[in-house]
Amino acid sequence: MRTQQEEAVLDRARSEDFVTMTVAGQTFGVPVLHVRDVLGPQKITRVPLAPPEIAGSLNLRGRIVTAVNMRQRLGLAPAEFPDRAMAVVVEHEDEPYSLLVDEVGEVLSLSENQRDQNPATLDPKWRQIAEGLYRLEGTLLIILNIGAVLGAIRAEA
Repeated sequence: MRTQQEEAVLDRARSEDFVTMTVAGQTFGVPVLHVRDVLGPQKITRVPLAPPEIAGSLNLRGRIVTAVNMRQRLGLAPAEFPDRAMAVVVEHEDEPYSLLVDEVGEVLSLSENQRDQNPATLDPKWRQIAEGLYRLEGTLLIILNIGAVLGAIRAEA
């Protein structure tokens, strides 16, 4: 039989850390191990003939990073102030990508056993990019599958 203190240590060991972000009022989380950087508004250079969800590219310490407009990628209405978009830089297949989001929140450490599978009622556009969700106070935190978000873009390019 485990003591209460041992259970608390095990719960911490089974927790996951997520960088939270908001796109069109929906809160998302990206596992902190996938995040390379969080940036404020950046100068983005448009790339001719790129898919619509590619906002362009930016220079991050001498490295060219593809900027993905997450509103466009998710089929949502364009932002009123796209020049104020925050950027969460992630790595996928050894390439850096900047996810342009409305707002970057805090880092949350959540217990794995509180994570839910995608419900059948979840909109199909969210289901294809979600690895699961957490029910937080007043909102759902959808966990993004970075491979699913960026894999479709790479396949189209």
